[in-house]
Amino acid sequence: MASQEGQKFLDSVHRMYDDAVAYLDLPPGLAERIKSCATLIHFRLPIRVNNDVRFFDAYRAQHSQHRKPLKGGIRFSPLVHSDEVVALATLMTFKCALVNVPFGGAKGGVRVDPRIESVDVLERVTRRFAAELCWKNALGPGFDVPAPDMGTSAREMAWIADTYMTLNPHDVQALATVTGKPVAQGGIRGREEATGRGAQYGIREFFREQADVEAAGLEGDLQGKRVIVQGLGNVGYHLTSFLHAEDGCRIIGIIERDGGLWNERGLDVASVKQYLDEHGGVAGYDSKQYVHDGADLLTRPCDVLIPAAMENQITTTNVDRIQARVIAEAANGPTTARASARLGERGIAVIPDLYLNAGGVTVSYFEWSKNLAHIRFGRMSRRMEEAHWTMMMHSVEELTGMHFSARDWKSMARGASEIDLVRSGLDDTMREAFQEIREARKTRNIPDLRTAALAVAIEKVANTYRQLGVWP
Repeated sequence: MASQEGQKFLDSVHRMYDDAVAYLDLPPGLAERIKSCATLIHFRLPIRVNNDVRFFDAYRAQHSQHRKPLKGGIRFSPLVHSDEVVALATLMTFKCALVNVPFGGAKGGVRVDPRIESVDVLERVTRRFAAELCWKNALGPGFDVPAPDMGTSAREMAWIADTYMTLNPHDVQALATVTGKPVAQGGIRGREEATGRGAQYGIREFFREQADVEAAGLEGDLQGKRVIVQGLGNVGYHLTSFLHAEDGCRIIGIIERDGGLWNERGLDVASVKQYLDEHGGVAGYDSKQYVHDGADLLTRPCDVLIPAAMENQITTTNVDRIQARVIAEAANGPTTARASARLGERGIAVIPDLYLNAGGVTVSYFEWSKNLAHIRFGRMSRRMEEAHWTMMMHSVEELTGMHFSARDWKSMARGASEIDLVRSGLDDTMREAFQEIREARKTRNIPDLRTAALAVAIEKVANTYRQLGVWP
């Protein structure tokens, strides 16, 4: 089953790619070269558990080396398969290109269920996988830099970094071999919520263009918009929390693996998340709000539907029953190619994963750069900025005879911290990328945002090949 789903996912990614290439004028052979995965490594990891040896299948797909290092997460899931990993690595290539992050695309995965395995087994699996990658020269700050993905977190990234440093004790750039690390171990503030924060900025950017909003059958900004989210993991939780607290959205539906929750007046996302973490599901949270068939919530009326879980969730089997006006793809590949085309025919806007899911890799780029520079962002400028704003506020007080409140002084007379700079850089990245997508759609007469985003990304990869002189 995992193999069939992985193959469907890869076929869908390739079909979307072919649709975008049709709008470009690429030299013969270059389109196929960009499409193909350069390297796929398959390991069988032997792990001793309770006097027995168990084997775990692990993969690392390195899709494109047009830029280095390669970048892509490592996921732990019982459904991991080579085709899925290749599809995700392919998307990473174009995601990085789209948001102007100078990485090639990669992805890794281990067929292990983190929900049932002990911490000891997960650590052994992670460290053995990292060691195998090192021994194959497939891991390092200048070649291939992993990050967290589904089923992994800062904990696993710390294990990978430690394993790499043990095997490469003289590499002064060792911390840059993986991103998404704990802040105390070379990570960067804002990385944990980066994908959700980037998705929020992307959705905001969509709603800034009233022509796009009206074409989707909506009006106004995000205030009061009804939202359904599938998957309250790291991405879905942070995204919906930000949309509710900062943009005034109402979260009316939450879909999890064991069902869903529905409340037209709005759900308490923080309360649901706490219950989910404690019980492993949403069943039993509130009998009045619980829906046994969580997938049914995908087709209920809302303004914004956010698939933030797995690939292949909106397909030809349910696409005609979708009632959302905007699909915000916070997960990788949640909509199949055929379903995406049908959504366009129905006038439902899709903010594509290639763009919307790019917050994580963008902040990973910031973390990688920080590790290479060996200096915290804001360290050299923060106090100078504080002095500047303090002088400005004193001048305003002298000229006006009025005085700022203590609260104003605290919020205004301060320099930018690392988290301020990370959020600023992420917001700027998401805005610029969406503007490029809109421009490509307009100038090339492309009917949808997904195809426009892919066309922009593919052209950037092609231009890199030309600049390197490896293709005419």
